[in-house]
Amino acid sequence: MPEHTQVSQESGRPAPTVAELVDRLSRFDGPPEAFLANLLAVQCYISTAGGGAILRLAGQQIEALAIYPQIPEGGRAPQWLAMAVEHGPGVLASGVTAVKPVQAPDDLYGAPARLFLVLVPIRGSGNNSVRGIACYLIETSDETTLAICRERLELTVSLLSLYEMRLTLQKRQLDMARLRLAMDVLGAVNEHDKFAGAGMAFCNELAARLQCERVGLGFLKGRYVHLKALSHTEKFTRKMKLVQDVESAMEECLDQDVEVIYPASPEATYVSRSTKSLALTHGPSAVVTLPLRRAGESVGTAILERPVDKPFTLEEVESLRLTSDLCTARLANLQEHDRWVGARMAAGLRKGAAFAVGNKHTWIKLLVIGLFGFILFAAFYKGDNNAEGSSQFEATVQQALVAPFDGKIESVTVKPDDTVKKGDVLATMETQDLKDKLTKAHTDLDGATADADKARGAAVTDRTKLVDVQIAEAQQEKAKAEIALLKQEINDASIKSPIDGKVVSEKDWTREYRPYVKVGDVIFEVAPIDKMRAMIDVPEGEIAEVTVGNTGELATEGYPDKTIHFTVDRIYPVAAQADQTNVFKVEVTLDPTDIKNYGGFRWMSPGVKGQAKIFLDKRPVCEIYSKKLINWVRMKLWLWF
Repeated sequence: MPEHTQVSQESGRPAPTVAELVDRLSRFDGPPEAFLANLLAVQCYISTAGGGAILRLAGQQIEALAIYPQIPEGGRAPQWLAMAVEHGPGVLASGVTAVKPVQAPDDLYGAPARLFLVLVPIRGSGNNSVRGIACYLIETSDETTLAICRERLELTVSLLSLYEMRLTLQKRQLDMARLRLAMDVLGAVNEHDKFAGAGMAFCNELAARLQCERVGLGFLKGRYVHLKALSHTEKFTRKMKLVQDVESAMEECLDQDVEVIYPASPEATYVSRSTKSLALTHGPSAVVTLPLRRAGESVGTAILERPVDKPFTLEEVESLRLTSDLCTARLANLQEHDRWVGARMAAGLRKGAAFAVGNKHTWIKLLVIGLFGFILFAAFYKGDNNAEGSSQFEATVQQALVAPFDGKIESVTVKPDDTVKKGDVLATMETQDLKDKLTKAHTDLDGATADADKARGAAVTDRTKLVDVQIAEAQQEKAKAEIALLKQEINDASIKSPIDGKVVSEKDWTREYRPYVKVGDVIFEVAPIDKMRAMIDVPEGEIAEVTVGNTGELATEGYPDKTIHFTVDRIYPVAAQADQTNVFKVEVTLDPTDIKNYGGFRWMSPGVKGQAKIFLDKRPVCEIYSKKLINWVRMKLWLWF
């Protein structure tokens, strides 16, 4: 039995009653392990149990939290405890108290058991889940006595939940007290708009509430901590021994970035040499120093001193930590801005320089450096300012071959894009009707010739027949002229190429059977392949800068790797429509050297399209790529204003 539950035999006082024992447990405020030991002792006392244990489920295993009576060091666990562990999973699963008989080693075979193991489930305080087992060994042969013991054990197990509720309530009260302290100090700080008043309020409020002899507030300046405020002290100088010792203790705390407490616990791993010197020189006193952090970075420290017989507890340190976390942002902000303009500018420049050369945010810095470098490049590097547009090859000379007369095309020997030579027959017209007319014309000529001879013979004797001679001769000349015309048409029926070149017509006559054409209809167009020019469609927004004599280069869509240089020859003054935009036609002459280097015009044909750029001048890159935007803004401003 624990000391406060045992009967004092020397004093002769009677043993405590069950009600007194339960009342003592209900008011117990010691640590959990001590409460469990006392709970088992009381339960074993009131139920006359020979032993007890409290078990809990840890993962897949069952572990003992408390055992009564305590097993000596090196001793073996009793058999009933092993039996409790064996039956524990069943009780945890069912959630119902179980009573198991225990056979003693000296019991006769078949004799009724005198020992019973009572397994009581322990439920959580906020739900009905079973989280542990309380087991007890009871010696009795009376079922009534066993039932009474079981009832007492089930009732007293609930004291564990009561104890936990009291611990939870105490923790909440401590949290509320901690929060109240922090909010009161923060409220006192927020009443001031200047750093001096806020710092003094911070120190005085903590000194009053925690009964401290001295509270100091320091902030980092460069590499050292400067004391900014001291409780109940309006003026002080850094030459004072006390101030120097306080700042040394603050720097010791800031260097380690942990709370430094004196007197330190034996398990403490921090260095407290300066703090100890302060406590002994200006005390003796108990000291705690805390770092003040903003955004995870230490910017200052707070130090508190009070009589040595009142050391700072862990709960008070937690309260101070919360208070400093809440007040640091306000104090640091006032400390930074409650200075003259020059000091604020210098601090800002220093902070910016530290950010620029520090080892944090490397990727952001690289991105900023790259962006700055790109801006410098765009502002000072001069590139080619070009006017761009689509291009199309055209022949400088283009021969149109038309139908010589009305009729049908009898045969076609070429297709579009075929290469032809001068004199090649490209197509022939049907001439059967012409040949029939020619035969008739010869017949008419023979008749006219006979009539003329007859009239001349008659005119020899009769001068009045000279008129008939003239009429016959006229008929003869008409027939000769018609014969000559028909022969010429028959000869022209063979449509021949007048030049060496390429057929550039879009229509394929070979796909039509004996098509009918009229005189003057264009059948073929032939262009020389050694004389080529290009036409460029320049947008109206860029045509103003293009002049005759500008040079440039173009590339076709089929051969983008072959660039041909050119010179602007002519700018057509009338705009045209292309892809729903206004463009101006620009005629350029291709560089013959590039054409020769690329194997001549074999891969170039009239109508082949591409892209061209006309070199205008050299300008900064930023001006080149922003000129369209600038022109658009200028136009909008002109319209608005």
